[in-house]
Amino acid sequence: MNRRGFAAAAAAGAALLAVPYLHAQGKLEKSKVAIAVGGKASFYYLPLTIAEQLGYFKAEGLEVEISDFAGGARALQAVVGGSADVVSGAYEHTINLQSKSQFFRAFVMQGRAPQIALGVSTKAMPQYKSVADLKGKRIGVSAPGSSTNMVANLVLSRAGLKASDVSFIGVGTAAGALAALRSGQIDAMCNIDPVMTMLEQKGDVKIISDTRTLKGTVEVFGGAMPSGCLYASAEFVQKNPNTCQALTNAIVHGLKWLQSAGPSDIIKTVPEAYLLGDRGLYLASFNKVREAFSLDGVVPEDGVRIALKALASFDATVKPEKIDLAKTFTNEFSKRAKERFKA
Repeated sequence: MNRRGFAAAAAAGAALLAVPYLHAQGKLEKSKVAIAVGGKASFYYLPLTIAEQLGYFKAEGLEVEISDFAGGARALQAVVGGSADVVSGAYEHTINLQSKSQFFRAFVMQGRAPQIALGVSTKAMPQYKSVADLKGKRIGVSAPGSSTNMVANLVLSRAGLKASDVSFIGVGTAAGALAALRSGQIDAMCNIDPVMTMLEQKGDVKIISDTRTLKGTVEVFGGAMPSGCLYASAEFVQKNPNTCQALTNAIVHGLKWLQSAGPSDIIKTVPEAYLLGDRGLYLASFNKVREAFSLDGVVPEDGVRIALKALASFDATVKPEKIDLAKTFTNEFSKRAKERFKA
């Protein structure tokens, strides 16, 4: 090879090294992506925050705009309405949507347990004995129709109560939720961490159902239950495979980081506002839900069947025989990312 040819080859090699990994697989169809999330400061969405704060999206060539909503149902509305491309939210929404002839697919899983706890106010219900005592009460959820609402419905149905037997009130997932329970606006709360651990440790609530651990999830659902995922319309996933791969890479990279991150790493990485004014309780919450994060982003096939069974148990509009679970998720992207990051 002459000098000019060698120089050209060297330049080309250097350029390849400088290009993000994904671009070697194919150009991003969409480099700017809008993600809608319902309660970004909660641990439920921590992998998303880690990927954002540590620059993992940028490393994949993505410019991501994250819009935060009061709950997962409202984040979903943003995507259905066209103001966002992707939802970071609960997997079971893909099943609910399919029952309404709307096809969405989860393409990377962030959580393998719902991380949702139901607690009754020790002030409003000091004589609480069983779930039946919730009849006629006001239950705070992140937003009506969100996964917190779903878990509450499931717990109620197993005690012979219907959703119409209580009043559900949207309280968000942060300081407003704490205030709603402590001020007596609600009698019970079904929500995610760090809110529930903060209320629990201060003696404000008595936990009566808990899916913040794998053990608790099995007790409530009968097995592993996929929770937080990135999902989008089937059309978006089909038309933007390289973009979905880039998003998945960033999330799996974040999941890999979480496996070895210590408390000080978390504190340094998340925004100060996420701590809700109590660093110690925030870390106590993190330790409680740590095992709930996915290890590799792969959606478990037995888990999607459990999710369908749970939904159908209290929602008559969900007919298991009419749901094609294979169309609610795909693992093609997460399996590639798992191999790349050795997750």
